[in-house]
Amino acid sequence: MPTKKKKPRTKKKAGSRGLTPAELAEGTPSAEVTQLAAAIAKDGGVVLSTYREPLSGDWVLFAGLPIDQVDPTPYQRDLSPAHVKKLQHAIDQLGRYLDPIIAIRAGSGYWTPNGHHRLNAMKRVGARSITALVVLDPIVARRILLLNTEKAHGLKERALEVTRLAEALAKMDDRPESEFEIEFEEPSLITLGLGYEENPRLAGATYHSVLKRVESFFDDKLSKALAVRRKRAKRLLVLDAAVGGIVADLKAKGFESPYLRSFVVARINPLRWKKGSADFDETMDTMIDAAKKFDVSKVKPGQISAGGGGDE
Repeated sequence: MPTKKKKPRTKKKAGSRGLTPAELAEGTPSAEVTQLAAAIAKDGGVVLSTYREPLSGDWVLFAGLPIDQVDPTPYQRDLSPAHVKKLQHAIDQLGRYLDPIIAIRAGSGYWTPNGHHRLNAMKRVGARSITALVVLDPIVARRILLLNTEKAHGLKERALEVTRLAEALAKMDDRPESEFEIEFEEPSLITLGLGYEENPRLAGATYHSVLKRVESFFDDKLSKALAVRRKRAKRLLVLDAAVGGIVADLKAKGFESPYLRSFVVARINPLRWKKGSADFDETMDTMIDAAKKFDVSKVKPGQISAGGGGDE
């Protein structure tokens, strides 16, 4: 199935959407909100205030939570020790914590979809509590990518995030993959993420533009779609190994350009002069076959410098 076209984003007129400041505090919280507030208190936390979110009008609880009851969602990017250390130092120097995380209640504790590093930094400074905007809707925790758009994600991080999310959702909410377009951003990221899980050194950025042309969301259930994507990831790894062999041969001949892999992939890419989408299996077969037939003796230094591009 071809990927559905997304509606173009249009800029809204300033001041035309959502609630006024006064309306954020108006109204009576629902029974669900009251029950969540009671659960927070039972957990040893405290609700500091309750307000309505500025755009949707949904209720949000600003609360202090016991820090040992908060964990990151299990499908977000890996922790960066260097980033945590910097945050820890900044918090220690300032002597204050002023950036609440977002949290949902999950099981007997809380999940944060956007506070992995801040949470760990606070734990490292010895904090007993952390402030959080506690929301009712569990979908917020799944849409981690949307909540983290202000952070600079590399392709590998993005792909692994999406893959972990897909694997978790397949166990919790096994709907068709195509119903998770917002959460997954693009189908190629799932295939790439599965490839990275098999081989963390996969040069995924080199193949990303090709995958975007040959991937689309499946109408099959997520668990079935993941099985297909695992097979696709293995094909990608076969291609990457073949390309890696060519790069090694070129280096043995004295070529040291940082664009060697990009040059090789560009040479064997059958989509370079084609427009529109293409078939995944046919494209992979063609590229793998071309890699096997690649003749390094015909490569000239000027060709590589001219054909360079981004590599990972």
